[in-house]
Amino acid sequence: MRVLFLDNAVPADRARWLTALQSWPGREVFAHPDYARLFARPMDRVMCATMAADGAGVLFPFLLRPLAVEPWAMPGETACDLVTPYGYGGPFAWNCSEQHDAAFWNQFQCWADAHRIVSSFARLSVFPEQQLPFAGEVAIDRPNIVRSLDLSPDALWRDYEHKVRKNVQCAIRSGLRVVVDPTGQRIDDFVAIYYATLDRRGASGSYYFPRDFFDGLLRDLPQQFVFFHVLSEGRVVSTELVLLSAENMYSFLGGTLAEAYALRPNDLLKHEATLWGRQAGKRAFVLGGGYDGQDGIYRYKKSFAPHGEKPFRVGRRIFDHDRYRQLVERRRQWDERHGRTPTRHTEYFPQYRAC
Repeated sequence: MRVLFLDNAVPADRARWLTALQSWPGREVFAHPDYARLFARPMDRVMCATMAADGAGVLFPFLLRPLAVEPWAMPGETACDLVTPYGYGGPFAWNCSEQHDAAFWNQFQCWADAHRIVSSFARLSVFPEQQLPFAGEVAIDRPNIVRSLDLSPDALWRDYEHKVRKNVQCAIRSGLRVVVDPTGQRIDDFVAIYYATLDRRGASGSYYFPRDFFDGLLRDLPQQFVFFHVLSEGRVVSTELVLLSAENMYSFLGGTLAEAYALRPNDLLKHEATLWGRQAGKRAFVLGGGYDGQDGIYRYKKSFAPHGEKPFRVGRRIFDHDRYRQLVERRRQWDERHGRTPTRHTEYFPQYRAC
């Protein structure tokens, strides 16, 4: 039971990564090297720790981030930390026992020590049954909503809150229709509405993915995404990008034109996407959570699956406690010298990267 640490930039490693991914029945999109690469900075390494033995397997994709590039780093800094890409990450696992668990994390610790890894932060799957238990502190970040698709169309309809059914019917009466776009033919409409929605909500800059992000997704992850667009008199008024895995689908990014709100296009979009996923053989539609706990966005998503709340968990681990404390102090001193008074959330991890 040997753990391999694969670098996507090395062709042989990438081939092994893809082979391991294809051997997993779940084949989550978040475990694909080209998904991870979408979130890597030029200086980051896109990596995966993988283990296979007797029909069991582990895939743990992550971004290895050098601390030397940070403006507050000490001269000659050689330490790194790691983070899973945006979304729902690993360590993904199948057919694993406690023996596999121990072997994987023991070897991971040795690798981390040898490569001066200070800490790791993992955004974990909402399906704990598809994961290896995380070796570190695990905390619930916020609730997420998962719409089970293992129901008949009539049962799904009845399981929505009354207001959803009312809004879908309103949208249909208004002449709205949903088109499914599996290749991104209407990517320009999507990007324009997505950016407009971010502007209207006053979203943080981290949500403004550049156009080449979307072009890369379309180019490198075919058949692992689908767009749903709501049309009103031939014009896209609401749109959503949904990621696809072998068994699940994930609401990823989207938006709606403000002038179309009264027509309730997004209720119709979610309903049609749910029916599409069921027809495609998916078992669950992960709608996600709110921006701030159980806010209005969270309640809206829950109206499509009143009994579908699942905890979204994150994993934190410090490999080198002394170095971690030194980095926190180094960052504090740098902020002080530069007249910065950051409003750090005490729960942010790692603390030395908090804004």
